[in-house]
Amino acid sequence: MSSLHDPASRGFASDNYAGIHPEVLTAIADANGGHQTAYGADVYTARLQEVFRAHFGEQAQAFPVFNGTGANVVSLQAVLSRWSAVVAAESAHINVDEGGAPEKMAGIKIHTVPTPDGKLTPELIDRQAWGWGDEHRAQPNAVSITQSTELGTVYTAEEIRAITAHAHERGMLVHVDGSRLANAAASLDLPLRAFTTDAGVDLLSFGGTKNGLMLGEAVVVLNPDLAPSITYLRKTSMQLASKMRFVSAQFVALLEGDLWLRNARHANAMAARLAGAVREHVEIVRPVQANAVFAVLPKDVTERLQKRFRFYTWDERTGEVRWMAAFDTTEADIDAFARAVAEEMPVR
Repeated sequence: MSSLHDPASRGFASDNYAGIHPEVLTAIADANGGHQTAYGADVYTARLQEVFRAHFGEQAQAFPVFNGTGANVVSLQAVLSRWSAVVAAESAHINVDEGGAPEKMAGIKIHTVPTPDGKLTPELIDRQAWGWGDEHRAQPNAVSITQSTELGTVYTAEEIRAITAHAHERGMLVHVDGSRLANAAASLDLPLRAFTTDAGVDLLSFGGTKNGLMLGEAVVVLNPDLAPSITYLRKTSMQLASKMRFVSAQFVALLEGDLWLRNARHANAMAARLAGAVREHVEIVRPVQANAVFAVLPKDVTERLQKRFRFYTWDERTGEVRWMAAFDTTEADIDAFARAVAEEMPVR
């Protein structure tokens, strides 16, 4: 079958729009042929465990799943009882963009906190971390943070340590939604474990799809007490792949060397290039710390630009838009888009 789209066409709507990194595609092909035991008892999933332990420590256990929502739902079920709640930023993906899956599929209550930059702090957590022992209130027994956040900001390792210490003092566990964890590591110039394992995080959702995989995320358990339940929760949440070798082989290709970091650094650099190229024409309204750029445009300019390049309006009320760079975004893509912005914007 011939291609049904223009493979040279790229936009700025989402890093999910990108294709598969060639090295990952090769890894899938290399894993094909012959028979391997199903449901994760294969050599690629065994190798995956070694690779994740190299990044997160010897206690880490990785459980491949199909997608980010599945990773978050499985993770939250592991840290919460049916009468419990998780404290999260109001802008968190688990609250805004998962169609109510945590509530519907796992029966989880989300206690949300407004944040100016998408980041929780110990003080903000305490706005919802109360009411233990009150049978009328869902018990706040976990905290979930996103790294990097939905607003493109990045927690420092010190900020995460402060959150985990604060949460653990209150008997709460800490989950990290890491769909763009690689971008955060590239931004911080730190190893993955420096702001997860070493910072006291209990478990995390590790993103692969936004960083070059065809499909697949992983629940990475850092607190060994949580691991036994994941085996069953993954199955009952419909996230257990029968041909898991093809999910695992992608992660091995991504994490065994530095592909994950190369991809993330490139995406971050393209976002920084875009912000620099358009700053004289538009207002950049949030810090550019990972691979997202947020700007405010007049509605008519947004509509004209969207006919030339794909991107999303973040806030219809304010005119804020979001531009995402991906591992395959090129300098030519950035320069072409910046020219389009300059052409469409009124002279200031």
